[in-house]
Amino acid sequence: MSGKKAFALRLDPAVHAAVERLAAAELRSANAQIEMLLREALDARGIDVGKSKAPRRGRPPKGELGHD
Repeated sequence: MSGKKAFALRLDPAVHAAVERLAAAELRSANAQIEMLLREALDARGIDVGKSKAPRRGRPPKGELGHD
């Protein structure tokens, strides 16, 4: 699981098409492009979103799972 919040988003088809064109031009998925646009809009309004802590990758340190 990626730790991202999933939800349905209804968009005007013309807006969705524009987002997909912009995403393709910037080598992003439409989902990543929407997140970037939302972050930029929030920043423009002076709202600091910050970034969520990235999930830990790889094998857990020895002893962390309760069996050494």
